Amino acid sequence: MIRATLLITSLLAAVPAFPNPSAPATPSLPEWRQWRGPNGNGTAAADAAPPLTWSETENVKWKAHVPGRGLSSPVVVGDLVIVTTAEGDGQFVLAYARSDGLLRWKERAHEGGLPERLHQKNSAATPTPASDGRNLYAAFHNSGRVFLTAISLQGGRLWQRDAGPYECDYGFGYAPSPTLHGDKIVVSSEFAADGWLAAFRTGDGADLWRTERRVKTSYSSPIVARVAGREQILLSGAAKVSGYDPADGRLLWQVDGCTAATCGTMVWNEDTVFASGGFPNKETVAVRLDGTPRVAWKNGDKSYEQSLLYHDGHLYSFNDGGIAHCWDAATGEEKWKMRLGGPVSASPVFAGGRIYAMNERGITHVFAPNPGQFTKLAENTLGDEGFATPVFVGGQVFIRTATNSGGRMEWLYCLEERL
Repeated sequence: MIRATLLITSLLAAVPAFPNPSAPATPSLPEWRQWRGPNGNGTAAADAAPPLTWSETENVKWKAHVPGRGLSSPVVVGDLVIVTTAEGDGQFVLAYARSDGLLRWKERAHEGGLPERLHQKNSAATPTPASDGRNLYAAFHNSGRVFLTAISLQGGRLWQRDAGPYECDYGFGYAPSPTLHGDKIVVSSEFAADGWLAAFRTGDGADLWRTERRVKTSYSSPIVARVAGREQILLSGAAKVSGYDPADGRLLWQVDGCTAATCGTMVWNEDTVFASGGFPNKETVAVRLDGTPRVAWKNGDKSYEQSLLYHDGHLYSFNDGGIAHCWDAATGEEKWKMRLGGPVSASPVFAGGRIYAMNERGITHVFAPNPGQFTKLAENTLGDEGFATPVFVGGQVFIRTATNSGGRMEWLYCLEERL
């Protein structure tokens, strides 16, 4: 269902909230509610059992057309698979039936106001939305602002909030995905003139707190993690690795490291956080938080667009150049590296005891999380493009890709083992 709306100007503070008719998502279905999944770290739930192999003719449950262009990953909430897209002069949220891929609803967030300049690897619909199981929250860059829109799982708009200004210092567009923490939705907008990190109330979009992030533009998504005994918002960028209090946005700690611009979302273990970046320098860094925050180790590798993956004492990457790495998370010792082929924008995911890593050509490499040696398990191709990170829910994989033969078209796949 498309609901026509007027262009929201930068003076608008909020659209009034309406009663929420939605019910919580079906609890019996496994879900993937926001960027980086149920744990916020690129690790699927323990019950994930995805297929090892797939193709256009193997293990495809359904395939649906996604109009326009977007780079957001799907989110899976109850019986819905949801993506965002930019089509014509509009920005939209689309929900597909998880059972058969049929379009359930299409909600317009904005008409007009799309960014005039974008990097060739960006889009006007890049941030992945987030859901609390009752509603959906989508961030779009529009008219020089970041707008946050709440939509019910039935497809009706609940409220829209002008979250604040955003103008990329490089003219490359906007990318960070929002993240949920309790009744807060956390959004970042980093640029030199008036950057910020802020939290909004999920019920009505009201401001809860706002912290200055006036730095040269960086693109990483904030994420909430529990590290060294406390919950904190992790965010890299501006040659800093930082932690903020999710209750009030207060800066908890900050350490020099990484590089000026980062895109990947930070990962962590019990007492250490990990970040990587690639502009203008290349650096992957580990910061220990058990005591005075300090750099534990660093190297000159570059995972700029992708997020890292932590698993069982080791750190894995699939970097811009298509090289997979494994490091000892405590010491930074390189255990192995293997050229798989690139370029790469999507982030690796751990699911069903395997690591799945997709490159921009739509090729997903599957390998074992084995620090002793690189062990490749499969190589699967769908389409000609692969920018959005796949998601893994139960026995299913949801992949957004594109084909270029006869004109570019985007597709959303549901993959599962077909007997």
